[in-house]
Amino acid sequence: MISRKVNEVGKRAHTIVNPIHSLNLLSQAEIEAFTTTRGELFELYRRCALAILNTDSDKDDAAQIYADFSDFDLQFVPQPRGLRLELFNAPAQAFVDGRMIRGLREHLFAALRDIVYTAISRDAGPLAGAADPTDEVFRILRNADVVRPNEQPRLVVCWGGHAIPREEYDYAKAVGYALGLRGLDIVTGCGIGAMKGPMKGAAVGHAKQQIKSGRYIGISEPGIIASESPNAIVNELVIMPDIEKRLEAFVRLAHAIVVFPGGVGTVEEVLYLLSILMHPENAQSLPLVFAGPRDCAEYFRELERFLIACLGERVRDYYRIILGAPDEVGAAVRAAVQAQHVRRRKLQQAYYFNWELVIAPGLQRPFVPTHEHMAALDLRSALPPHELASQLRCAFSGLVAGNVKAFGIEQVALHGPYQLNGEAALMRAMDRLLRLLVREKRMKLGEGEFDYRPCYRI
Repeated sequence: MISRKVNEVGKRAHTIVNPIHSLNLLSQAEIEAFTTTRGELFELYRRCALAILNTDSDKDDAAQIYADFSDFDLQFVPQPRGLRLELFNAPAQAFVDGRMIRGLREHLFAALRDIVYTAISRDAGPLAGAADPTDEVFRILRNADVVRPNEQPRLVVCWGGHAIPREEYDYAKAVGYALGLRGLDIVTGCGIGAMKGPMKGAAVGHAKQQIKSGRYIGISEPGIIASESPNAIVNELVIMPDIEKRLEAFVRLAHAIVVFPGGVGTVEEVLYLLSILMHPENAQSLPLVFAGPRDCAEYFRELERFLIACLGERVRDYYRIILGAPDEVGAAVRAAVQAQHVRRRKLQQAYYFNWELVIAPGLQRPFVPTHEHMAALDLRSALPPHELASQLRCAFSGLVAGNVKAFGIEQVALHGPYQLNGEAALMRAMDRLLRLLVREKRMKLGEGEFDYRPCYRI
């Protein structure tokens, strides 16, 4: 049974939903622990479920989404073979002719799988008290059946903004098509814009090549999922417990990374990756391509100017910029993935999870964007480049929170804009880049240059 008949009132619906196959088996004790209380864990899942059902929304304000659907609720109905979900006042856009879209139903139970697994494994079992974040990332991905040891390298991580113009979306789709034709699979943050485009293009490329096992992996985390609801093309959804583990999951899975134009979240991802690649203990590299339409030349020029001002000229050794020419991007990425394959086979490294990369503890500890923490960031050019990149990553993570995450929006509402302090030259470089992002309307969906209220003060 897919779902019972949906009764819609306006933009709300009621239904009972059964899992298909994405929900790993839970014990009766695990089900009971999750269903007998409406505590913090239950509320976390309720919010994730709403975000999933609200897919393709044009809103990126989590607080507004929760307010609009304040009457949304759910309850678990335990069954001898698992459980069912009963949904009340769900967004009607998640249904077609009274039945929930199959991909969204998969996502609902994938989120439940990851949230329950993370919570229970931290309290008991092999992960209890685990000191190694990388091990936790691996176990969550393994539990979700994302790491697959018998497959050759072909995972391309695509980063980029969800608030992008049509031209950039079409370009991301064209790049995805070029990747799909070459048999490459796509990993993104699972939202719309530059996350949906590559998946949609790759799906067409896979279809033309008669590839029926194409993988479209979406990796999210509870703080961002409402503003980047999973798009329905995602066929493997993973909810990591925090942004740091989400970022590490991307990097550990990737055989190459493509970055399209985006906002502060995209800059955070770039800084996170560069902090790893510039670490003195990382002898290897991870292929990184910046790609966008020719009209995005100014965007990449300003991004590169910012990176050089902060991290030095050496930073240019870690990436390649390609403007236009989607097929060239596809060919370059395919060649890079093949080189990764050869290297890992020669060194007998795992194809499915990059254990070899050294990730500093500062990149693994969750950064909580309070005003105190943001003001205390060490933004000085005297720091080693990989350490400065890590500090800058935290700054941009805070800006993401202030723009779209419920916690950050609440902090800014209570205490005013975040205060960023640092060396004058670095602050000028950051301010210049942020002004470009505001001018190009990359900060929030549906906001104009003069409508955006900065959540920061430099």
